[in-house]
Amino acid sequence: MFRPKLPDTPHVPSITTHIPQDHAPAPSAGHSVAPFVGVGAGAVAAVVVVGVVLTALLAAVAVSAVSVAIAAVVLRSLVTGANRR
Repeated sequence: MFRPKLPDTPHVPSITTHIPQDHAPAPSAGHSVAPFVGVGAGAVAAVVVVGVVLTALLAAVAVSAVSVAIAAVVLRSLVTGANRR
């Protein structure tokens, strides 16, 4: 009753393609993998930078929340102290 009914998908026939036999040879073991390592290191550096920025923002929000809470407690004590006089 609560499960959605999915529409029936029509069957798509598979398409066969002809792959030519005169393709380029596989790269030899002498090729450098430095560009791929550079991309991986750049991605890791980007993740680390984003993590540091988000952590700094979270710390700033936490410090702001604590300071607002302390200010609220001080103002409340001042207001209740003024009412008792």
